[in-house]
Amino acid sequence: MIGFPLKHSFSKDYFNTKFASEGIDAEYINFEIDSIAEIKSIIKNNPQLKGLNVTIPYKEQVIPYLDQLSENARLIGAVNVIKIDRQKKKIKLTGFNSDITGFKQSIEPLLKPHHQQALILGTGGSAKAIFYGLQQLGLTAMYVSRQKSAEQILTYSELSPEVMDTHTVVVNCTPVGMWPNVDVCPGIPYNLLTEKHLLYDLLYNPNETLFMRKGEVQGATVKNGLEMLLLQAFAGWSIWEKG
Repeated sequence: MIGFPLKHSFSKDYFNTKFASEGIDAEYINFEIDSIAEIKSIIKNNPQLKGLNVTIPYKEQVIPYLDQLSENARLIGAVNVIKIDRQKKKIKLTGFNSDITGFKQSIEPLLKPHHQQALILGTGGSAKAIFYGLQQLGLTAMYVSRQKSAEQILTYSELSPEVMDTHTVVVNCTPVGMWPNVDVCPGIPYNLLTEKHLLYDLLYNPNETLFMRKGEVQGATVKNGLEMLLLQAFAGWSIWEKG
């Protein structure tokens, strides 16, 4: 995996446990890098490397270094899985987005007919995957950010009773509330939440974030990002395994 920082990363332990339990002759290594340009030397100096996961802050920055994108990765504009094909005279890098797969499979069982519109907290690479995932599930969505910079973005101060009443799915794609800063949460008007709301937090450490707890108090359905993480890992392994 490439990213910075990687101390919180789930993937290394997950994949190495998987390799050991299934007798797969492989090792998962983290590359904590200061610049995405370092991907060139990582691939050159590790000739046995078959693929990479990509995490913050490089899901968008990595794209210019790739030769090809899957349809979802192209649509989203963010990559979290790279497949490395080592040909005779050339190395081909293909970017995929398995975040969208994991998210859709995880949230779909919770969706009800009244879940038609969503708010996405954050505007980074993960948020873009969530946007298109919701769209593919038939929902419309708006981004929420601290600053208004585009037509599809609301600020937190614009989350009026009318907006909260119609946007009954809220997905946190920010790091706010992640361990060790567990006593903070995104600044949405929690008092406007009801039992018809679904709050989905991409964070999984802690298991229950303050964002989730405040939603539960209002009767909302809540879910963390652990299942999504597992499902996107399955999808990523499937991409590498086919190689």
